[in-house]
Amino acid sequence: MVQDEETQTTVLWRPTGPEELELVRQSGWHAWPPRLPEQPIFYPVLDEEYAIKIAREWNVPHHGVGYVTRFRVESEFLRHYPVQQAGGRTILELWVPAEELDEFNAHLVGPIEVAHEFR
Repeated sequence: MVQDEETQTTVLWRPTGPEELELVRQSGWHAWPPRLPEQPIFYPVLDEEYAIKIAREWNVPHHGVGYVTRFRVESEFLRHYPVQQAGGRTILELWVPAEELDEFNAHLVGPIEVAHEFR
């Protein structure tokens, strides 16, 4: 997890498909869209390489394109969400319940950015 002491933010990553990225774009790059009924959790990841792996290995085969987004969240707010180890040592995620996503979005600092694109 990368923390910026000056801005008191934490950098998070999210592998994103084209549909979700379009909804982020429509928000002005300032909010994650509501989860679908079959998506009870929003899970940003703490490691860029893990996000790249998911974008390449899951998003590209399923959508023809995969993106890795980067965004910052107030570090103090993130203490509500313990780090979850979803597999190996570097497979670390935060699990944000879908019903808390609006509050999560309210604690974003700056825009959501596309860091990588894979086809």
